[in-house]
Amino acid sequence: MKTLLLTAFAAAAVLTPPAFAQEAADPQDAFLARLTALCGQRFEGQVVSTDAADDSFRSQRLVMHVRDCAAGEVGIPFAVGEDRSRRWVITRTAEGLRLKHDHRDPQGEIHGWHMYGGDTAEPGTASRQQFPVDQESIDQFNAGGAQVSTTNTWAVEVHPERMFAYELSRPGGRFFRVEFDLTKPLAD
Repeated sequence: MKTLLLTAFAAAAVLTPPAFAQEAADPQDAFLARLTALCGQRFEGQVVSTDAADDSFRSQRLVMHVRDCAAGEVGIPFAVGEDRSRRWVITRTAEGLRLKHDHRDPQGEIHGWHMYGGDTAEPGTASRQQFPVDQESIDQFNAGGAQVSTTNTWAVEVHPERMFAYELSRPGGRFFRVEFDLTKPLAD
């Protein structure tokens, strides 16, 4: 019986696909590895949510560029038409992952809301991480008159060789989601 169990265990180990092995690792490390694997590439996306508040984004060309890759951090500029003021920054922390929104004008000066976001509260998966708003961002939103944003949760998904998604949701029905086609990297 012992030999039969050992044989079955060995066969399962040999037949385990690499994707399963990646999923079995720390999901946040696996997520960051999936994101880092896209470094240097640009992708076009589209708004897939239906909220009328997103019509201005829906009518623009949306391009993300995975770059600014360093150990434990990835910066992703997000262009909405000619507006290149947005950049998502995902960082590995001792407790999990952090998403911040870096907003700057064409000269690189901070403008508007800046470095708001949140930290993961759960391990998530290798494909999807959620970032509930943090206290620093709540304070920034309250000071700037954007109390509605104090309940934000952002999420980022990476499905290799298929799709990258960024989304914002909040209680009461606000939902924004843009998806980028990873099968068609843009030429430089």
